[in-house]
Amino acid sequence: MRICILTAGTRGDVQPYVALGTALRAAGHEVKLATHGRFEALVRAYGLEFALFEESPLSFLERVIASGGSFLRRAYETKGILNSMMERLLADALRFAQEADLIITSNLLIYPGYQLSKLLSVPSIGTLLVPYLRTRVFPNPAFCSGRHSLTGPGNLLTYDIFNEAVWQLYRGSMNRHQRRFDFRPLPRWGMARQILRDHYPFLCAYSPSIVPRPTDWSDDIHVTGYWFLDAPTHWEPPAALEAFLDTGPPPVYIGFGSMTSADPVGVARLIVEALEQCGQRGVVQNDSLGISQVDASDEVLLLNSTPHDWLFPQMAAVVHHGGAGTTAAGLRAGVPTITTPIYGDQFFWGQRITELGAGPPPIPRKHLTADRLATAIRLATNDYRMHERARVMAQKVGAEEGVTRAVRLIEGIF
Repeated sequence: MRICILTAGTRGDVQPYVALGTALRAAGHEVKLATHGRFEALVRAYGLEFALFEESPLSFLERVIASGGSFLRRAYETKGILNSMMERLLADALRFAQEADLIITSNLLIYPGYQLSKLLSVPSIGTLLVPYLRTRVFPNPAFCSGRHSLTGPGNLLTYDIFNEAVWQLYRGSMNRHQRRFDFRPLPRWGMARQILRDHYPFLCAYSPSIVPRPTDWSDDIHVTGYWFLDAPTHWEPPAALEAFLDTGPPPVYIGFGSMTSADPVGVARLIVEALEQCGQRGVVQNDSLGISQVDASDEVLLLNSTPHDWLFPQMAAVVHHGGAGTTAAGLRAGVPTITTPIYGDQFFWGQRITELGAGPPPIPRKHLTADRLATAIRLATNDYRMHERARVMAQKVGAEEGVTRAVRLIEGIF
């Protein structure tokens, strides 16, 4: 098959689709992956055809996310930028998918993928890195931030509210495309439910050991396990990192991925102070902090992006923002995880880690202090039962072979 994968977002949103595309290519399919220009080198490094989304709201959305605030405020700010850029994104997606036998879309592009399938008469499949599909079992991870427990009807309501808010961000641009193809307008409300009624297939790329599949989902929704992308075989760690790891006990990893901060230097100082308080060595991802080694002690190594599958298993614990991809890498590594969530599903994953016994309770970023972080690091590095639970979860996650199962399901469905 000629398969077109459409994905957008941060590196954690895009990397699993590089893993899926690589596996599909190894299975004999032609794969084109369309995403933002910042990920072109990543896509091409794994031998996949790259297509560029020329317009991207990503940098704006990252600033909105980092600023915090309520879901409604973020949705309002997001609406303006998406309205101005969605036209180009849809045009690009339509062009990329013209010759495809199958379209695969990620979280942010489920609605456009569903529309493209109808416009082009090409099969399509939606994929999710977070359980955003309607269920009575738990509330929407983005809407309730993992901090509330509601009854079945209350949980369903959180999905309905969230889905309607998100649909309004897409509806205007997508209906303009409908008119160009002489298709009738898409509904003002209820688009998410229409997709489910149509038995649109979904693959959920997370571990059923971490979030069991809800029993009220239809048979068209599959939970595959995580889609891990291992470092290229030619990758070698920096000499400074190898030397640092060789000269002392396992350090603690601290990094916040694409989640920027209004005060990166202040966050960096907080990290260094916390490590000093608990007497731990640290490896600190410096991409979004921008500090120099002279600002840190000899017990702290600053580094830019390093493959998590190589780095995390060598840590005593990992500290991160709780994004779906980084959470998966930490669970796979079998070491305790501390999350410092900022918004949405990051709280959900942090709470799941705590419930599974694989890490301390999350520390919301707005409440993060050196004392709180030091306390959490002490617990994560000294609690034997937490280490054992993390090890057990790693065994379960590693045995699932999520990307292999995803390829089998794709080939079986289509």
